[in-house]
This record gives sequence, C-alpha cells and structure tokens, in this order.
Amino acid sequence: MHYRRLGACGITVPRLMLGCGNFGGIGSASAFYGMGETEAEAADLLDRAWDAGMCAFDTADAYGGGRSETYVGRWIARRGSSVRDSLVLSTKVFNPVGPSPNERGLSRVHIRRQVEASLKRLCTDRIDLYFIHDVDSSTPWDETLRALDDLVRAGKVLYTGASNVDAWQVAHANAWADGHGLSPFGCVQNSYSLLDRAAEREMLPFCATSGVGFTAFSPLAGGWLTGKYRADEPFPAGSRMTLRPEPYAGFTTRRVFRGLERWAGEADRRGVAPATLATVWVLHQPGVDAAIIGARKATHLAEAVAALDVRLTETETATLTDMFAEA
Repeated sequence: MHYRRLGACGITVPRLMLGCGNFGGIGSASAFYGMGETEAEAADLLDRAWDAGMCAFDTADAYGGGRSETYVGRWIARRGSSVRDSLVLSTKVFNPVGPSPNERGLSRVHIRRQVEASLKRLCTDRIDLYFIHDVDSSTPWDETLRALDDLVRAGKVLYTGASNVDAWQVAHANAWADGHGLSPFGCVQNSYSLLDRAAEREMLPFCATSGVGFTAFSPLAGGWLTGKYRADEPFPAGSRMTLRPEPYAGFTTRRVFRGLERWAGEADRRGVAPATLATVWVLHQPGVDAAIIGARKATHLAEAVAALDVRLTETETATLTDMFAEA
C-alpha cells in the first residue's frame, strides 16, 4: 500500500480507502435499508481490506440506517485497540436518520446527537475524520462550524471535512472559521472519475493552493468504468442503474458507450481489469490524495489494489483521458 499526507492535516492515509456505503443498505436511501452487504459479508471485506493495507474506512451515520457504522464498530471491537490505533476512521453527518425535522441537517442539535450515536455504533472514543455529508442551506455556517469546533476541542473529532460541496463553499466556511478562531475543514470528499471531472474546474485547484486534502469517491463512476454496462444491452439486475440510476443518467449516451469500448480494449491490452485502469487514472491526477473504493466483493478489492502497481506517463494519462472526449 502507498500512503500520503492528507493535505495540510497531520494525518496520513492510504491511497485506497474502503468505502462502506453498501454495508446494510445502499447508501443513505431509506428505501434500501437492509439491502447491501450483510454483517458477515462486510466483516470479510473489512478483513481483506485491512490485510491489503487499506487502513482507512469511510462510512456515514445514515448508511444503511446506521447498520454500516454498527458493522464497522463491531469489527473494530473484535479486532481490538491495536487495530483501532492504526485505523483512520471517517464518518459523516447530514442526511436524515429519522422522521423529525431535527433528525437531519447540520444544526448544533443534530450534530451533537449524531456524533454521540456514531461514536457508540463505531465502538470508539474518537472519529479521525468527521465530514458534513452535504451543505445545509437552512443552518448558518457559524452554527455548524462552532458545533464541529466544539467536537474537536472535546477530542471526539480529530479533523473535520466536507463532502458533496463546491470550492466556494469550502473557501467561505474556512475563511469564516479562520476569522473566528474555529477549526477549518481540512479535507474534501467529492465524486471524481474519468466520467465525472467537475472537481477539476475549481475544487482540485482550490485544494492544492489552500492545503485542503482531497479524497475521491465513486472513482469507477458508479460502476460505469468496470465494463458492466454495454450499449443496447439491459442493465444487470441489482446494479446501480436498476436501483438508483438518477445520478448516472447522463452517462447513457452513444459517446460514453463508444468510450467504454475503447476503455475495455485498452485495459485488455495492458492486462488489467477496466476497474483497475479507472482507479489508476484517478490516482495519477494531481491533488488526489486517496480514492474511496466501494468494493462489494473480494475481486473488487483485488482490482483496486492492482492499481497501485501501474504507472502512467503524462502522455499515457492524457491518452486515457481523451478516450471519452472523442465523438
């Protein structure tokens, strides 16, 4: 495993982090609670990831209705304090965890309640990286940042971060924090892949110049870069395109399908899986500290780890990038 300092934070993370969004559900959507990996399947993936050097697990309070954090926490409790001391543990707050209007968002009351619930489920006394899972337009930044700063000062959270955000929002929040002596966001976790390059416009340059770390989730573009989706063929049963297609609807174009054919051919020429090549591309992008791997099978983990052994020149990286730019 390769490791990197997370921006200007004092913490080092592996280039590959295990995403636990499918443990006990499919992300934060309540309609899918109880689906995804069982606790036994999750434990097997956690074991394999740990053995591969992926000593960083990423979850959220709403994943699987709390099941994801619970599965991770029970795994930590079984493995013991020596594992916890070497593990970088990240979780998030924002999405609904119940029917009440106070059971969602980034208010002080919700953050305080949820951090305690997360600590209990995760069987730990501190969270290494605590992310806001989105921006709450109904709560002032001052309230959110002060609530997070209180958690840092209490030692319950070591570093804070922001997910699903724009660069200007992080810049505004950090400027406010700096002006009021509060803890700033030290890292960002946004979607980034060869098919979703929005982070390149502002976020990655902002992170590079401001010392904010960047971790990329969905480096396989929701499975689109694995080769599972083909033109004029039905989407595989149980895939994201049959369960939650909305975030990826823009990929269903002839241009993308033609690019996928070229992508699969290039991966075959290099003797790697398409998913491996997609992870390689993300890890070669300037400013990306780590990729979040939402593996659901042992083979998915193996394909991700294989990416660490592939090196690309600048010319090769540009050639891969252009595969989806062609008509």
